[in-house]
Amino acid sequence: MNNFFDPQPQLDGKNILVTGGTGSFGKAFVETVLTSFKPKKVIIFSRDELKQYELAHKFPHERFPQLRFFIGDIRDLPRLEMAMRDVEIVIHSAALKHVPAAEYNPFECIHTNVLGAENIVQAAIRADVDKVIALSTDKATNPTNLYGASKLAADKIFIAANNLSGTDGTRFSVVRYGNVIGSRGSIVPFFAKLVREKADTIPITDSRMTRFWITLEQGVNFVLSSLAIMQRGEIFVPKIPSMNIGQLANAIAPDIKQKVVGIRPGEKLHEVLISKEDARTTLEIDDRYIVHSAFNTWTPESERPGTPVDPEFVYESDTNPEQFDDAELKEILSDITLSNDD
Repeated sequence: MNNFFDPQPQLDGKNILVTGGTGSFGKAFVETVLTSFKPKKVIIFSRDELKQYELAHKFPHERFPQLRFFIGDIRDLPRLEMAMRDVEIVIHSAALKHVPAAEYNPFECIHTNVLGAENIVQAAIRADVDKVIALSTDKATNPTNLYGASKLAADKIFIAANNLSGTDGTRFSVVRYGNVIGSRGSIVPFFAKLVREKADTIPITDSRMTRFWITLEQGVNFVLSSLAIMQRGEIFVPKIPSMNIGQLANAIAPDIKQKVVGIRPGEKLHEVLISKEDARTTLEIDDRYIVHSAFNTWTPESERPGTPVDPEFVYESDTNPEQFDDAELKEILSDITLSNDD
């Protein structure tokens, strides 16, 4: 599997801020940066003081004096501006991500995912941040639920921000990928919990359902390598495998009967990372696709690396040529701690 190790950005001596830094991705990203680079400061920006306290115990100040903890909410623009002083790189991973919660609390979803994105843009431009990478989701492509729609709006905000920052100002790009295997709230820990509890059945939504999957390590490395090559305004999409949900359940709990419970409202049978409409401005390189905005006025076509994809190209989980086989799936699952919830 592709681990997206190259190229790597120059982070030594840099001040880096990570929104949502106590989430699954944020913690993995911070650990990688602290152990693989020599940043001047790594700032955790999140609103959960308990998780910050726990993370501070994992990375004690005596060993990691460059780590900072900043209580704040991306809804709070003045607080973001204060946190971004002297910051050169922002990784934006904070979001309200639970699909049913977003449907039931639409105003909260919009305030965090959309207005929060606008706050990140304004604060970064005012603080003269060099680069901003925002994390997106496959649900932002042809969205069928509010979470996906809010992330699509956020993607548009970040890409359009390059028109506001000017030629020499803050550069904004987006990384978009699928489900993270083993992350907090994902299906893998849930299935593992049922195994530990010796459940009689494992619920699956639909035996035909497929999803794109990426490991936390791959996700972190993909963000780092995208940070290294970004110019401005790209949506980076990794080439990653897909997997059938029934196949995943069988790999985790081969001896437990599967029970089909039906697709939840707002869910798709298959996810899409690149739509046919986006194909017209999508370029392909070895390990990823690069989607450019149709309104791109900042990067001449001659300076965009890659080969154009077919105009009819669609990157969908069920037709993805790269599918997990059982051996690959079991190898990945063996590397994920299934004994405890994240």
